[in-house]
Amino acid sequence: MSGQVALVTGSSRGIGFAAARELARAGFAVALNGPGEDEDLARACDSLRAEGARVAAVAFDVSDLAAHDAALDRVEAALGPLTTLVNNAGVGVLRRGDPLEVREDSFDRCIAVNTKAMFFLCQSFARRLLARPRDAALTHAIVNVSSSNAVAVALPRSEYCVSKAGAAMVSKAFAVRLGPENIAVYDVQPGLVATDMTAPVIAEYSARARDGLTLFPRIGQPEEMGRIIAALASGALPYTTGQVISADAGMLVPRF
Repeated sequence: MSGQVALVTGSSRGIGFAAARELARAGFAVALNGPGEDEDLARACDSLRAEGARVAAVAFDVSDLAAHDAALDRVEAALGPLTTLVNNAGVGVLRRGDPLEVREDSFDRCIAVNTKAMFFLCQSFARRLLARPRDAALTHAIVNVSSSNAVAVALPRSEYCVSKAGAAMVSKAFAVRLGPENIAVYDVQPGLVATDMTAPVIAEYSARARDGLTLFPRIGQPEEMGRIIAALASGALPYTTGQVISADAGMLVPRF
């Protein structure tokens, strides 16, 4: 047992599940999360247990800020003291369209889950770590998953882009605050990745990737994002914090 314990939000499927699986394979005990106790979360936990992982299901809505401390208590009661937080939970827009037509409900939903929940879960996690002695032999880290849309505008999803730009600043702010405490903070910005959220448009983007939108002419897979997240959480990039990891196959590299 490594002593590393991670909570991965939004981990019943997609990038979150891939991250939880890679962390488990690296020796972490992992708490999987979804908004409720449903079949997806149970299936995800069973899958990791079948691989021999120490796993707990901790269902809560990340946008319910009052639930954060109790959820972290549940993780620690089941698995031991937390060392790692992976903020992966996120939502897309309610309606794609012109920024001039964006409605308040979609804007508020993106901000509440993608930005505000991330900020305050980082806060709850950090307060917990700073309130107790920590084993210096263990890596303590926050890995936030934002998006290449923190940088690049996708016009039909402008409110999503705004929320992810805010999420990117959450990582910077906490990296500055927690660096003196030897707690690393990273911002992973996935590009075109095949998930349930991207399913409606992934065929179009796959074609664009082959045509040169990305430097590697293909879309990414959740498993690749999971390997990146697990590497960061494991301390595989020592003496780094506050870094943006552009996991986008070079999509945002400036070109003429």
